[in-house]
Amino acid sequence: MRDVLGHFVSGVVVITAGGADRPLGFTCQSFASLSLDPPLVSFCPARTSTTWPEIRRVGRFCVNVLAEDHQHHSAGFARSGVDKFVDVAWRPAPSGAPILDGVSAWIDCSLWQEYDGGDHTIAVGYVHDLGADPQRLPLLFYRGRYGIADISGPARGQGNR
Repeated sequence: MRDVLGHFVSGVVVITAGGADRPLGFTCQSFASLSLDPPLVSFCPARTSTTWPEIRRVGRFCVNVLAEDHQHHSAGFARSGVDKFVDVAWRPAPSGAPILDGVSAWIDCSLWQEYDGGDHTIAVGYVHDLGADPQRLPLLFYRGRYGIADISGPARGQGNR
């Protein structure tokens, strides 16, 4: 299943929150826009995650869409049992959750709902604020490897019906 579903290209995000005594964060691939009205996003932390329960308790978080040169953030925030914010530059989102420097986009949310997703939890966030840097290309993940989008030239299908 992992091999076949690995043919689907995904972006890579880091979910962050301002913890009581330190910032919190973890890497996640399963992120998606869910609804425009109300403004909702979703992501799926593993049930084995030790960071997600801490972020859940905070109730507010920021989704950081990693940029093409952020493989180190993807790897660093996937580790357990270490201070993931050592040498990581960030600024606070309106909620206080970290926005990592240089991300392609950020989405500041509150936890709206959770659902059972087998060995993962389906977390739904209500979007309060967001921003993007159109000059920064996203980091992609495909068949177990990182890549970047080749979007040189005009977008296809724009205005064509």
